[in-house]
Amino acid sequence: MIQIFKRGTVSDAEIFARDVSAADVSGTVAEIIATVRKDGDAALRMYSEKFDRAKLDAIEVTDEEIEEAFAKTDPKLLTVMRRSAANITAFHEHQKRSGFIINENEGIVLGQKVIPLAKVGLYVPGGTASYPSSVLMNCLPAKIAGVGEIVMVSPPTFGGKINPVILAAAKIAGVGRIFKVGGAQAIAALAYGTETIPQVDKIVGPGNAFVAEAKKQVFGQVGIDMIAGPSEILVIADGTCNPRTVAADLLSQAEHDRLASAVLVTDSESLANAVQAELEVQIDELPRREIARASIDNNGKIILCDSIKEAIDISNRIAPEHLEVCVDNPFDYLDSIKNAGSIFLGKNCPEALGDYFAGPNHTLPTSGTARFSSPLSVDDFVKKSAFSYYTADALAAVADDIAYFAEAEGLSAHGRSATARKTEADA
Repeated sequence: MIQIFKRGTVSDAEIFARDVSAADVSGTVAEIIATVRKDGDAALRMYSEKFDRAKLDAIEVTDEEIEEAFAKTDPKLLTVMRRSAANITAFHEHQKRSGFIINENEGIVLGQKVIPLAKVGLYVPGGTASYPSSVLMNCLPAKIAGVGEIVMVSPPTFGGKINPVILAAAKIAGVGRIFKVGGAQAIAALAYGTETIPQVDKIVGPGNAFVAEAKKQVFGQVGIDMIAGPSEILVIADGTCNPRTVAADLLSQAEHDRLASAVLVTDSESLANAVQAELEVQIDELPRREIARASIDNNGKIILCDSIKEAIDISNRIAPEHLEVCVDNPFDYLDSIKNAGSIFLGKNCPEALGDYFAGPNHTLPTSGTARFSSPLSVDDFVKKSAFSYYTADALAAVADDIAYFAEAEGLSAHGRSATARKTEADA
């Protein structure tokens, strides 16, 4: 059963404690990466047979397989995914950046140019859980950014196929090439390239502990979006909220993972008790009840505080991945929220709206990293280069200052590179 903590009667260490312990897989992942670098496609086939029990004839998905998967997908789901894709596209279009030029001083031009990444790899989980929403959320911002080539990897099933719904989502999103590879071996293939899978500039997308560790180990060889931890939700709710919907929202993340975190912060003791009871009813109704039960019992908590303002302070300290503000006047508190991956305002905005449909990205910072990082966006798929232009006269006017600064750092050759041109101009 979820525990209720009264702020001020227990220590902050108890209130903010969270069990995110996981097995250390770094050694196994390092070995997988080294093997893929050495043996390429042969290693991918070997690991697919070992981990996914899939014997692959071809690693790349064919156009025929994509069309077959598309035909097998429920037409209603295709319609919903297209509507979701339209919402995601509309939101992310507003994130597009332009370069700029500064030409305020005679003889000087400064600026910045925004350059799309050339090649990006998307990791999409497969197996027992398939997430076509992740395909849309990761691919569409990359398309909007203007990425030159988008490739996707996803684990095969026992029959050597990728879940048809994943392929259908990839077709809707506009993925370029798709490969039947998952796990740490897929991350290694994207980072270093094999005979079949191209090397990319950046890898994005969620995965299990092996995928997260592999992304960590290849960072520097390629860029990555983030190291995602278990899912999190924090619900701020006042006494007017319906305990049934609050419990349902908490369980929307608890069913993800045994290590997922579901937290309610409220100023109402009656709501806290009602939600505690309602969770017990709803958990038993879930197909993934064992996972939800472990999450709620180990990482779920209800925190009682004195006011919604204090609840916001607690939330800012936790910096949750998903934050619901279930009050009648949520915009009154928006400016006070400093640390959250994605914010859901009001009583009619469940976190699932963001997972699937509203438009903002659902790839979000976890484990408190919302204190310093942001959701996946168009910015993740571009890089920026600055440029400078000085005429001879403009450089001569500042050459002595440059040399003086350089000498202060003990780098006289730096200074000479500026004064040498001034000498040339004076000759």
